[in-house]
Amino acid sequence: MYATIIPVPVIMGIGMCWLPASPRWLLLRSIHGKGDVERLQQAAIKSLRRLRGSAAVDSAAEQVNEILAELSSVGEDKEATIGELFQGKCLKALTIAGGLVLFQQITGQPSVLYYAPSILQTAGFSAATDATRISILLGLLKLAMTGVAVIVIDKLGRRPLLLGALIVPPGSYYIFYNNVPAVAVAALLLYVGCYQLSFIPISWLMMSEIFPLKLRGRGISIAVLVNFGTNALVTFAFSPLKELLGAGVLFCGFGVICVLSLFFIYFIVPETKGLTLEEIEAKCL
Repeated sequence: MYATIIPVPVIMGIGMCWLPASPRWLLLRSIHGKGDVERLQQAAIKSLRRLRGSAAVDSAAEQVNEILAELSSVGEDKEATIGELFQGKCLKALTIAGGLVLFQQITGQPSVLYYAPSILQTAGFSAATDATRISILLGLLKLAMTGVAVIVIDKLGRRPLLLGALIVPPGSYYIFYNNVPAVAVAALLLYVGCYQLSFIPISWLMMSEIFPLKLRGRGISIAVLVNFGTNALVTFAFSPLKELLGAGVLFCGFGVICVLSLFFIYFIVPETKGLTLEEIEAKCL
């Protein structure tokens, strides 16, 4: 089973050999004098054309000049420190990114995926094979809904998807409809599908957009640490809480957290659709 996974990271590793360098990183190196300025700027133009396709063929040089002008002030600053992450714009960015990944985990969706077979067995699918098949169905649904998110995210925006696709988990099934297994399947599919359309892709996207350039690497690292630390906590806590509270109460608790996350998104998370990284820093932080 584990050997069948090997081709995927191998393909990813080979593909990363063709991954272009970030145009902004190349331009920052030219500003800092870490290489031939002309060569680095030409490399940035080539990288921008490759990343943005035919739309940037004619305008890439002009865009590079604009980015270069905006980065000049950053290039003149001294090296940023960790302490700056907790001040001003950086603190707001850290709050947005950290809050999104925190709610991404504590709304309970990772537990639904990790424990889908056992959850569905308690919902009436006593045969382990039936529950496992439904877990596979959940995985395919995640893939499909992520594809939908890729298509619509730049048309609808980040906030509408976060606010519109985040729904209360299927706790009501375990309290009111526990003799109808089909309801459990429908509730889980709806929950996972909406979650995959909102929190999963948008959290990772906004994490890469929201931090000021000079602290982007460190800020993303802290947000990722929050993400996986919370993931571990939720994973280990799910089974004891399920035994202590029961599935219905636990999932309704996740539902309450979903509602709290809506308030966080509405009042804290900005819309970044159509903005450059520099515009996000100037207008949203």
